[in-house]
Amino acid sequence: MPRKPRFSLAGVPQHIIQRGNNRQATFFADEDFRFYLDHLADAARKYDCAVYAYALMTNHVHLLASAEKPYDLSRMMQHLGRHFVRYINRTYRRSGTLWEGRFKASLVQTEDYFLRCCRYIECNPVRAGMVRGPGEYPWSSYRHHAFGIADRLLSLHAQIETLGSSAEDRQQAYRALFISELDAKELGEIRDTVNRGWPLGGERFKDEIERAQARAARPPKRGRPAKKAVSSIGYTAKQRRAVYQVEKLH
Repeated sequence: MPRKPRFSLAGVPQHIIQRGNNRQATFFADEDFRFYLDHLADAARKYDCAVYAYALMTNHVHLLASAEKPYDLSRMMQHLGRHFVRYINRTYRRSGTLWEGRFKASLVQTEDYFLRCCRYIECNPVRAGMVRGPGEYPWSSYRHHAFGIADRLLSLHAQIETLGSSAEDRQQAYRALFISELDAKELGEIRDTVNRGWPLGGERFKDEIERAQARAARPPKRGRPAKKAVSSIGYTAKQRRAVYQVEKLH
């Protein structure tokens, strides 16, 4: 069965997740995290992609990024993957695959969902019990957004700019977003969309994607389709009795 193509639109952010094969570790030392981030920055420049948020976990990565052309994010990830797998295999004298197949991705609506997705990504280490707060984890974009620590990988998204007129105001407002965690419904929605490849956003956003991509941007509804009532208008008396008997059986 052929793989379902990803949704991809120029300039629209995507939440990307890539896991280690069989959930095994993909990063073993600080140098591995640095290598990944350095080569991600190089690959982003090479393919005109912008990275807005990230979290590198022990056995998987989360990214929020967009590309100037459709499918250039895929090219960026392929380029990065080749270099990183070669580096890990050479450094740790191993062979074979590192990642669990191809990465998963979900288009993200800017309004209402972009900052929500940033919070989801940067709070991953907290939910995993690795740190008490996102600022304690060194391998995410939180310190850049919340405290202005320089990060050559990251691009400034317009939605971040709406948080304040100055860098200090934006950082303060960004930190305030993390006072509370996303609720269970929000967490479930983000997890479900990225794992299944559906867009994350409102109904109008999904309508726009369906028109642009000429295919469904929503999961099919569960259950059997509702039965249509059979009209007896224009039937003879005998035909109406037959319709009545059929409807009784159902």
